[in-house]
Amino acid sequence: MAKSAIEWIALILLVIGGLNWGLYGLFNLDLIAIIFGGIAILAKIIYVLVAIAAIYMIFMATKK
Repeated sequence: MAKSAIEWIALILLVIGGLNWGLYGLFNLDLIAIIFGGIAILAKIIYVLVAIAAIYMIFMATKK
C-alpha cells in the first residue's frame, strides 16, 4: 500500500520526536533545543508539528 506524502511527513516527524525523547530520557539532551537553541520559536514549531503528526497517526490507526 502506497503512503501519501502527509503520511511520510508524519512518520518522519514521529521518528524525530521519538529520537529526541529517547536522547532526553537517556542523556537529558534535548536535540531540538540544541539545534534551534538560538531560535526558540523554531523549536516550539517543531514540537507542535511532532504533536500534530502523532494525533494524525492516531487518527489514521483508528480509522480502519
